[in-house]
Amino acid sequence: MLFLKYSLVWGGIGMILIAVAMLTYDLYLTMQYRRAQTAAGPEPLPPLPQIRWRSALALALLAWGPILLSLGIVVVPSGMAGVRVSQTKGTLAGTLYPGIHFVTPLAENVSLFDTRDQLFTTGAMEEPGKTPSAAGTKLEPLNVQAKEGLTLGLSITVRYRLDAKRLDSIQANLPLPVEKEIVPSVVTTAWREIVPNYTVRDVFAAKREEVRKRAADIISQKLGADGIIVKEVMLRDIQLPPEYAKGLENLLLKEQENDQMGVQTEIQQKQVRLSELEAEAAKVQQVKQAEGQAQVRVLEAKGEADAMQYTLPLKEKQIQQSRLEAEARKEATVKNAEAMAEAKVIDSKAEMERRKLLAEAEADRIRVTAVADAERMKSEGEVLKQNPLLINKIVAERLSDKLQIMMVPSDGKFFFANDVLRSMNMANHASQAEEPQTPPQN
Repeated sequence: MLFLKYSLVWGGIGMILIAVAMLTYDLYLTMQYRRAQTAAGPEPLPPLPQIRWRSALALALLAWGPILLSLGIVVVPSGMAGVRVSQTKGTLAGTLYPGIHFVTPLAENVSLFDTRDQLFTTGAMEEPGKTPSAAGTKLEPLNVQAKEGLTLGLSITVRYRLDAKRLDSIQANLPLPVEKEIVPSVVTTAWREIVPNYTVRDVFAAKREEVRKRAADIISQKLGADGIIVKEVMLRDIQLPPEYAKGLENLLLKEQENDQMGVQTEIQQKQVRLSELEAEAAKVQQVKQAEGQAQVRVLEAKGEADAMQYTLPLKEKQIQQSRLEAEARKEATVKNAEAMAEAKVIDSKAEMERRKLLAEAEADRIRVTAVADAERMKSEGEVLKQNPLLINKIVAERLSDKLQIMMVPSDGKFFFANDVLRSMNMANHASQAEEPQTPPQN
């Protein structure tokens, strides 16, 4: 059907364009003929072509037929509904739902209405970056006065939609558009009628839901009478006066402290009661334990009295056995002392022998070490005699942590070299004199 509508429109436009093209072409030929006639002079010319006025006019009039037919086809989009408005009868009864409808061309037109849910919002939106709807939405909160005369800022959202069955009444009786002319004024009036009956505290906390329900009922009733269905009324936020907000905050803190004190008092009372019950239970338990212990002692006494008859002879035998064991331990102690004395004498003798052997071994070691040291010194003296420069090397090695470079004359004459050599020679003579006295080694 849409294809047919647009085909009729373009067909009518095409016919008008053809008519215009025909007249233009005929006028062009007429102008060319007159120019040729002026240029030719008395020479005869072909007959003048006729301008097709009637054909062009008929074609142009005929083109309005499909155009009028296309104007009679109306398409109502999804989510919308329409009402027929006659130029002679006014708004016609009935609703045109989404789809294709036929109306009387030029005599009737269709007014479209959005039948989807719409929002009327006051106050800033909670979601950042969200742009408010253009349908009656204000960024400022709705200012109303409470019972005390203080001004409150209400952030309200009303969700509503138009009743599709009553669109003809809306079109005929209400100012349009209703989302700008009707809804804001009705919502504002309802809240400003209700809130002055309550205190700021009631609106903010104590009776907040009651206030919302009353406002929702009034708004639904008033808008419903005009064919507007209210689905939900939301009180999103309440902006209190700064002074009252501060005082209310302190009051709420005190109430919380009072509630907390009440809870703590109740807990302490329960703890006291619990302590009393625990004390009573402990008392009963102690009484029971004392009775049980007394009965146990009585039974133990009876058992001991019965057992004494058999215990006395057994105790006498145990005493005799203890005496015999003591005498046996005494004799064993004496013998052990004698054995330990003999063992200590033997150990002292063995220790003396061991020390004597160690002394002899140490003396032999010292003698062998002395002979070895004498031989070593003798060999070192001979080496030093053959190589006097070794003295400088030894001295340098001994002083290497304090000296980095040591210069020694090649002839061996140094400030202490002669003394060192003299002392070594004396040590060599002394060792040679002691060699015959070295005892023979085993």
